[in-house]
Amino acid sequence: MSDSRPDDVAAIQAVMADSYKAWSAGDADGMVANYTEDSTAIMTGSLRDSRAVIRESMALAFAGPLKDTSTYNKQLSIRFVGRDAAIVISESGILFGSQTEVPHAAKVNNTWVLEKRDGQWLIAAYHNSPAQAPEQ
Repeated sequence: MSDSRPDDVAAIQAVMADSYKAWSAGDADGMVANYTEDSTAIMTGSLRDSRAVIRESMALAFAGPLKDTSTYNKQLSIRFVGRDAAIVISESGILFGSQTEVPHAAKVNNTWVLEKRDGQWLIAAYHNSPAQAPEQ
């Protein structure tokens, strides 16, 4: 059996792209549209333990400190765990105002866990951690 899963890779990349696009639009509903109801997110040391909680925290952020921001995102890998789970590793950062690059000190490494439910890939868990300087 081949490990090549181009349709699943494309579907996962589309889920990620939709989430990033919603961020740029300041759209909390759109950002969590492809999250499972019981999803979790750990960001800045805090646990958000459902899609509703993640949505609410993002809505508050988009109305405040993250208003009119976008993100830099670089997918580093996708690894399948069985038929219905995948782990995506990426690097990202927040772009404020007219920024076109994220300073390395502001980048984070991300782990995304996606689950295929009823034929659709959904984000089940997200975690980020500050990226180390290249020499570390």
